[in-house]
Amino acid sequence: MSGSVLVNNPSVHVRRGDVVEVLSGEDKGKSGKILTVNRVKGTAIVEGIRFIKKHMRKTQENPEGGIIEKEGPIPVSKLKVIERSKKAE
Repeated sequence: MSGSVLVNNPSVHVRRGDVVEVLSGEDKGKSGKILTVNRVKGTAIVEGIRFIKKHMRKTQENPEGGIIEKEGPIPVSKLKVIERSKKAE
């Protein structure tokens, strides 16, 4: 087997609720609270970091549709923990 090896339960150094700082990229120097962590992909969604535009179809819940902005995933390797979350997860 060559290339990357998938691990069943990889560990990452960040958890939901941690306050982190972005080390590189467009949002370098910004900080925010982690909303979700995807351990398999090695990404996290941080509050207020890496906004992406998503085109939404008209639905009953969203009758206007249109373009919305929301946080996108960022690799955990680009994040540094500033403050740990208080609760153990």
